[in-house]
Amino acid sequence: MSRLKHVTTGPYAPPAPARELTLLSADGASLHVEVHGPDDAPAVVLAHGWTCSTAFWAAQIRDLAADHRVIAYDQRGHGRSPASPACTTDALADDLEAVLAGTLAPGEKAVIAGHSMGGMTVMAAAARPRFREHAAAVLLCSTGSSRLVEESRVVPLRASAARTWLTARVLGSRAPLGPVTPVARRVLKYATMGAGSAPHMVEACAHIVHACPRAVRHAWSEVLAGLDLGHGVRQLRVPTVVVTGTADRLTPPVHARSLAAELPNCVGLTELPGLGHMTPVEAPELVTSRIRELVGTYAHVKQLKEGA
Repeated sequence: MSRLKHVTTGPYAPPAPARELTLLSADGASLHVEVHGPDDAPAVVLAHGWTCSTAFWAAQIRDLAADHRVIAYDQRGHGRSPASPACTTDALADDLEAVLAGTLAPGEKAVIAGHSMGGMTVMAAAARPRFREHAAAVLLCSTGSSRLVEESRVVPLRASAARTWLTARVLGSRAPLGPVTPVARRVLKYATMGAGSAPHMVEACAHIVHACPRAVRHAWSEVLAGLDLGHGVRQLRVPTVVVTGTADRLTPPVHARSLAAELPNCVGLTELPGLGHMTPVEAPELVTSRIRELVGTYAHVKQLKEGA
């Protein structure tokens, strides 16, 4: 029974960064930031989801860092970023702005990819000046803007007030997750991944999720339970691609379809049959290819024009 914070071998073992930074958010919260790849390459910024860390993006970082500058950071309270009493969507937006300001040159454009709570971070920051200065395009993976608890299918009951109540208790539980055991793997796979997910995918996700402190998990679950980022969706004006798994129990496809309909500049919606909530791990090549396409179409062209 291991308490490793991430797997150390295979495609989901996090690669070593070229450099590491500690940046301060608007309220003084410390953020752990990693930079991978060549300094002069097109930039990609990765924001992970609830209970995860930079390790969640290992497959994307390993591929993209060959010819992109990949910037990944730990959300406050996750990974190597210390916990903070400020658990709000405004704090998430502050943190993303701090990362953009601390890693990109003035006016430099990047593709920003957010998974789950990372996507919500992007929506929360959509109207912020630094976000608009630096965002060339966005990828939203397995995320939603509101009604997360009401639409969740983690509890296998018909939609009802009882299901919503029980789901809130399950997702907001203060119980420790403990070490990664066979039972823990089965539970995590049911709740967050598709039935066909390979064992090494489940193993990688289990170690990351179990490493999240239970107090942090609970605090952010309360934020997500009351989430309402409709205004942020309408303010997200850059080209945006949405990706979802059809078997996602945490943020079912209804969220992705709603985002695609409401975004001012949605340039693609991809629904992945049989996949769950952990799309960057379950479909690493597809998620990476969507990021590459956005860089090639929007970020790289913009920077060429600005440098001419």
